[in-house]
Amino acid sequence: MGLLVNGEWHDQWYDTQKHGGEFVRESAQLRDWVGTDGPDGVASHPAEAGRYHLYVSLACPWAHRILIMRKLKGLESLMGVSHVSPLMLDQGWTYDEGEGSSGDPVNGITYHRELYTLTDPHYTGRVTLPVLWDKKRRAIVNNESADLLRILNSAFDELTGNRLDFYPQELREEIDAVNADVYEHINNGVYKSGFATEQSVYEKHVHALFEALERMEKRLSEKRYLAGEWLTEADIRLFTTLVRFDAVYHGHFKCNLKRIEDFPNLANYLRELYQWPGIAQTVNMDHIQRHYYYSHDTINPTRIVPAGPLLNFHRPHDRERLAGQGIFNASDVAPAR
Repeated sequence: MGLLVNGEWHDQWYDTQKHGGEFVRESAQLRDWVGTDGPDGVASHPAEAGRYHLYVSLACPWAHRILIMRKLKGLESLMGVSHVSPLMLDQGWTYDEGEGSSGDPVNGITYHRELYTLTDPHYTGRVTLPVLWDKKRRAIVNNESADLLRILNSAFDELTGNRLDFYPQELREEIDAVNADVYEHINNGVYKSGFATEQSVYEKHVHALFEALERMEKRLSEKRYLAGEWLTEADIRLFTTLVRFDAVYHGHFKCNLKRIEDFPNLANYLRELYQWPGIAQTVNMDHIQRHYYYSHDTINPTRIVPAGPLLNFHRPHDRERLAGQGIFNASDVAPAR
C-alpha cells in the first residue's frame, strides 16, 4: 500500500513503529458530494446518468460495500464500474488485465494512483479505493466509502425511481451507534490485529475484535438485522468483513480465536445476506484470497495462497425465525422515502 507525496509515488508500507506497533488508518481527503442532501459546507455535484464512474477492488471490503449498494439501488445502467487487479505490489493497485483487472475504459490508466494525480498533480496521501470519478470534471468526487454509501443510497433516486432507503431517518441514531462499534472493533479491528507489529498491540486488538463479535452475536439473537426488522447500511458494512473472515482474517491476520462459522447467529446472518438477490454476484473469493495472501508480503513473505477453507454460503439459514417471513419480502428493507 503505497502513497503519493507531492504527486510522486512511494512504495511505502505503514510505519507501525512510529505508533508503538499500531496500525493507524489515514482519513480520506476527497469528500465532495453528489445530490442535494450532503453535509453542510461540502461541495455538491448534480446527479446525472452516465456522468460518474466507480473504481473499486473486488478484494477490498470498503469498496465491496459500494458494489452492494450500487446493486441494491439499481444503479448499474447509470454508473459504470472498473476494478483493479487483486495483486497490489510495488506499483500499488493496477489495471493490468493480465492479472485479473477489468481495465479502465474511461481514462485508460495503468495505475490507480493516476486518478489521484489527474485530480491534483501535487496530491499527498494514501492511494485508496473505492473512488467515485466525475467524467465531466475529470476528477475524483469522493474516496470515502462511508460517504459513498450515503450518496448511492439517495442521490440518484429521481433518476431510477428506486427509493429503497438503507439509512432511514427513524433508525439513524441506532445505525450510527452500531456503525461506530463495528467500524472501530470489527471492520478496522481485523486490520489493527493483522497489521500490528508488537505482541501486546495484537493481543489488545484481537480480544477487542472478538468481544465486538460477541456483541453482534447477542444483538442478532434478538434482532433479525443490526438495526431491527429491516436491512440497512449497518448490515452492508458488517457483511463485507464477515464474508472475508474465515477465508482471510482468521488465518492471514491471526484473528483465530473463533471462526464466524462458530457463532450461530452471525453465521446464519452471513448466509442470509449472501443469499439476498444480487449480493452473491458482488463477492469474488478468488480476488479476496489472492489479494491478501499475495500482496501483504510483510505478513506472508512466501506469497503462498491457501487452497481453503471450503465455504458454502448457499446453505440454509434460520433468520426467518426472528421475523416470520421470507428473506426476499419487500418489508425486509426499510420503507421507501
